[in-house]
Amino acid sequence: MSSIQAQSGVSRSAAWYAVVILTIAYMFSYIDRQILALMVGPIRADLNISDSQFSLLHGLAFAIFYTFLGIPIGRLADSTNRRNLIAVGVAFWSIATACCGLARSFWQLFVARIAVGVGEAALSPAAYSMLADMFPKERLGRAIGVYSSGVFIGIGLSFIIGSVLISGIEAMGGLTLPVVGTLKAWQATFIIVGLPGVILAALVLTLSEPVRHSRSGNSDAMPVRQVLNYVGQQRRLYLLHFFGFAMVTLLFNAIMAWAAEYFIRIHELPRADIGPKLGLLSVFFGGSGIICGGMVADWLAQRGYADAPMRAGLLGVVLLTPFAVSAPLVSDPTLSFWLFAPLLFFVSFPFGPAASGLQLITPPAMRAQMSAVYLFVVNLTGIGFGGTATALVTDFVYRDDMMLHWSMATVAAVGCVVAILLLALALKPCRQTMAELSAGE
Repeated sequence: MSSIQAQSGVSRSAAWYAVVILTIAYMFSYIDRQILALMVGPIRADLNISDSQFSLLHGLAFAIFYTFLGIPIGRLADSTNRRNLIAVGVAFWSIATACCGLARSFWQLFVARIAVGVGEAALSPAAYSMLADMFPKERLGRAIGVYSSGVFIGIGLSFIIGSVLISGIEAMGGLTLPVVGTLKAWQATFIIVGLPGVILAALVLTLSEPVRHSRSGNSDAMPVRQVLNYVGQQRRLYLLHFFGFAMVTLLFNAIMAWAAEYFIRIHELPRADIGPKLGLLSVFFGGSGIICGGMVADWLAQRGYADAPMRAGLLGVVLLTPFAVSAPLVSDPTLSFWLFAPLLFFVSFPFGPAASGLQLITPPAMRAQMSAVYLFVVNLTGIGFGGTATALVTDFVYRDDMMLHWSMATVAAVGCVVAILLLALALKPCRQTMAELSAGE
């Protein structure tokens, strides 16, 4: 058992068990938030809304409270039992997802999506903090990389499960339930994928809550003034880190929120066919990319690179750029589909280093709070405006629904260029901060 694991009171096997359960929770969260992407056509038709309105359901409705509540929840996670906080959040967002299936109007669905965001705000800040207390820094990258793979496994399963459920329930003519009556296929799908999360919430309670590791011997959350003073001292690094990775999140959402609809609308592929195919790509290439990103960050750290997480993230964005721009633009649907494989691999690559790097540049007593601020920035930017950016370019720049692929490529190109610039500028302050923290150990 490592010194950090000994101090945390959690064995190595218990630490990896926590990784597994937290990864499943993260996977469920992305199934519940992302399954909407396969329902563009049916929801637009039933609620009589535009692409831009749909993008608000997919992004802004979820992101509003997910981002704003993340900061106070992060502070709560720095001073209370993180495991219990996560369990409550899982139960809440799962019930809220099921409630999306009861919506009969745009605004009812909008409010239900807000509730999903409220519940999911409890997960990642607390999970990052728990993992940082369970693993030594030279293995934290792969642990958080595995946890972060839940994003792409969840997205992949949302495409697979969503296409199967929607097609099957549509063939049945809807689903009739006691009290609520007959539901459309998309409504029934929300209920079916949401309710199992209540069982997962109970499973989260089997985790061990680690002792907070603080070299100062103080495990309490830092006073707000002290947190603000530290952030002020490191503001350049935090701003470059947050907004650099926020651009990656934005272009990721700009593409993936519309990927299924792109193949359905532009290439006229059946929903039931493209959903499982995109799902498998996301699981295998997105999941492996995010784990590899964490492993590369650890590999660089072991070879003495103080800026290893930032360097690994930058490498991922550079390699992503040609695929992000070209994948939606090629005219052959088969080639376009296979270009999504490296796109998913490299767009996922930076997220593990982003999360692990943040833990390493932040004092233990404020990790959950800073994780919440990080998630506030990247998710308000990425989830809140990524899918909407594509929709706005389609509706107001190209003014043609059939230019969706050009909108995806346009937003991706801008996002990649800005991300590369910001992450490159972050390398030097990252090295300086890591040196300062190492000197204080």
